[in-house]
Amino acid sequence: MKKIIAISFLISVLFSSCSTTKAVREQRKTINGDWVLNHVSFTNQDGSFKSILFNDSQDICFEGSIWNFIHNNSTGSYTINPSSLCSSGTRYIRWSVIENEGGINQLQFKFIDEKKKDVSGGYGYRLDINNLTPTTMELASQVTANGQPVSVIYEFVKQ
Repeated sequence: MKKIIAISFLISVLFSSCSTTKAVREQRKTINGDWVLNHVSFTNQDGSFKSILFNDSQDICFEGSIWNFIHNNSTGSYTINPSSLCSSGTRYIRWSVIENEGGINQLQFKFIDEKKKDVSGGYGYRLDINNLTPTTMELASQVTANGQPVSVIYEFVKQ
């Protein structure tokens, strides 16, 4: 009998540790769908920046990109429009929302291929969810430029 109780306890701990909170589930549902990344900006530093985001393209290339998030299988993509500065095309991602102990949840993603296989060796990106409504989303990442912290702000509008 003690063995059954112990096994039941372990199973319940396992399931509760894998579950997501209601807030995370709500954020995932709100993020679900198509978004346009309207603007990328930099704060906490003076001057202008030229940066490569997500080891992919220049920041200017991301403005106008279309992001798709599918919450029921945690996959999605973003598409960069063609231009002389940008390597256009669709990039596939696996994404999730995680609870950050600091109180600000984060959207994390890593690159996958069309068959949903990891192509990044497990390496990915985390962006703070600064603001999320049914029509707008603001994400931020913290980087260092010239030895100083810089926030990269991503402003999205839902399609």
